[in-house]
Amino acid sequence: MKELLRSNDPTIIAFASALLQGEGIDCFEMDVNMSILEGSIGIFPRRMMVREADHERARKVMRDNEIPLEN
Repeated sequence: MKELLRSNDPTIIAFASALLQGEGIDCFEMDVNMSILEGSIGIFPRRMMVREADHERARKVMRDNEIPLEN
């Protein structure tokens, strides 16, 4: 698995997940349960992971839909 996206905004993560599923790209959201440690204030970013083989295709989907990527 390779990191595609990291964000504190749950709407971006949900939108990215829907886009990837629509393209047939499996994704996995990490750090979902960090809210227990932070008290649900959203300071720890969530990570969206994809298979390494799908990473470039997933990056293209994010760019096409103007979702900012850090790397």
